[in-house]
Amino acid sequence: MSEHFELLSTDTKTAARRGRLRTRHGVIETPIFMPVGTQGTVKSMTPRQLHEIGAQVILGNTYHLNLRPGSELVRAMGGLHAFMGWSGPILTDSGGFQVFSLAKLRDVREDGVAFSSHLDGAKLFLGPREVMTIQQNLGSDIAMVLDECPPWPCEREACAAAVARSLRWAKQCREIATDSGFLAAGHHVFAIVQGSTFDDLRREAAEALAALDFPGYAVGGVSVGEPEPEMLKQVGVTTPFMPVDKPRYTMGLGTPPQLLKMVALGVDMFDCVLPTRVARNGLVFTPDGPMNLRNEQYRADARPIIEGGPTNYTGNFSRAYLRHLTLAGEILSCTLLTLHNLHFYLDLMVQARTHIEAGDFGGWHLQWIARYEAGAAARLRKSV
Repeated sequence: MSEHFELLSTDTKTAARRGRLRTRHGVIETPIFMPVGTQGTVKSMTPRQLHEIGAQVILGNTYHLNLRPGSELVRAMGGLHAFMGWSGPILTDSGGFQVFSLAKLRDVREDGVAFSSHLDGAKLFLGPREVMTIQQNLGSDIAMVLDECPPWPCEREACAAAVARSLRWAKQCREIATDSGFLAAGHHVFAIVQGSTFDDLRREAAEALAALDFPGYAVGGVSVGEPEPEMLKQVGVTTPFMPVDKPRYTMGLGTPPQLLKMVALGVDMFDCVLPTRVARNGLVFTPDGPMNLRNEQYRADARPIIEGGPTNYTGNFSRAYLRHLTLAGEILSCTLLTLHNLHFYLDLMVQARTHIEAGDFGGWHLQWIARYEAGAAARLRKSV
C-alpha cells in the first residue's frame, strides 16, 4: 500500500473507490472534484469562498503561470500557496494540454515543446527539466509530468509516437524530481497515460508508467472532441492497468453524470472548467439537469436554484434576482453562480463518497443520472 494514498473502501457492483490522499498541504478525500485556477485564481472566487463550499484542492497551470507572472516571481513571493492566499493542496498541470490546445503555436520536438506565446508571440520552451523546475518554483503539491496530448481523431502512427515520447519525458521528469529532492520533500508527481482511442497503446502506456512507480496516475487525452461513449470507453480500458494503491485522475472533464460514470470506472480525481465557464453565461446545475437562468420562465421566479437541497450562500437569492444580475451583466452574477456550480460538483463528490462507504453506490449513481438526464430533457422541451 502506498504511504501517501489509502484505499478505504470499494463498491461491490462497480469499480468505484473511496480513498484518502495525503499531501504537504493537507489530506484530500476521494473521489474529489478540483476547481480550476489556471492563472492562480478560480475565476470570480476568493480562497475563503472555496474553503466554505468544501474545496479540498485546486489547480494551477504551469504554462500560463510561467508566462505571467513568471515562476521565479512566484517563488520569490513564497510559492503559489502564499502568492494566492490558498492554504490547501495545489495540483499544477505541466502544460501538456497546451500541446493540444495551442497546436498552431507550438512545435513538438524530441526534447520538449517550443511555443510562441499566445499573449505576445514570445518564444518559450518546455521540456521535462523546465516543467519540473517551474512546478518546484510554484511549490506544487502535485506536479504533472510533461506529455504530448494527441488530437482526436489521430492516426495510429502519430499516436504511437506521442505515447513513446510521453513515456521518455515521464521518465526524465521522475528522475529530475528524485535528484532535486522534490519527491523526498513530500511533493507528488503524477504520470499521464496517453493513447487516444487505441486500447493497446493505452494499456502499453499504463503498464510502462506503472513500472516507474509514480505517486499517482492520470488518464490523459480524453474529452478532446471524441463522442462521450468513446471517451468513457478509453477511461474504462485504462484504469484496470493503473496501480490499485495509487490515486487515479482523469484530466479536464466533465458534466455531473460523466463524473459519476467515471467514478464507477475507478477514477478518484477530476477537474474541469465547465462549472465556472457556464456560470458566467447564466447556466447552473441542479439534480434535475442544467438550468439556464436567462430563460424568460425565471423572470418572476421567487424560488432558489435548488429547493430543499444542499445549501450555499447563493441559495439566499431567488432565480429572478440571479437572472436579473446575469442579464444586466453584473459581476456579482459570476460570483454567485460560480459558487453554486462549484458547490454542486463538490457536494456530488461528497454524496459519491458516502454511497461508496455505504456499499450502494452502484444503484444510487444510476438513479441520480437517470433523474438528471430526464430533467434535462424536460427542460429542453420547454425551451423549444
